[in-house]
Amino acid sequence: MEIVMAFICGFLIMAAIYLILSRSLLRIIIGTGLLSHGAHLLILTMGGLGGESPPVLAEGVTDYADPLPQALILTAIVISFGVTAFFLVLAYRAYQELETDDTTLMKGSDEDD
Repeated sequence: MEIVMAFICGFLIMAAIYLILSRSLLRIIIGTGLLSHGAHLLILTMGGLGGESPPVLAEGVTDYADPLPQALILTAIVISFGVTAFFLVLAYRAYQELETDDTTLMKGSDEDD
């Protein structure tokens, strides 16, 4: 199962890099979202999948699952949601001002100063 998750993580990160390198702001934002999802799956996979151990300690349990990867992913989800919301507002404001989402057309020139 870990090998399948590794391929999924690789595919998500590959697609994210392709989208981040594009010219459109919306594609860049979608790429950052995919990159964060790929990182979440990578952390989860590195923490170990499956297992019969419970995630918390209880009476008579000597072996338990490590809760650190889930805690890291939960924190990363909240941070990536905030960053994505900020990027969307920033892109909307840039589109209002410049009337384009193409990053090559957003470059300033010496005449604008």
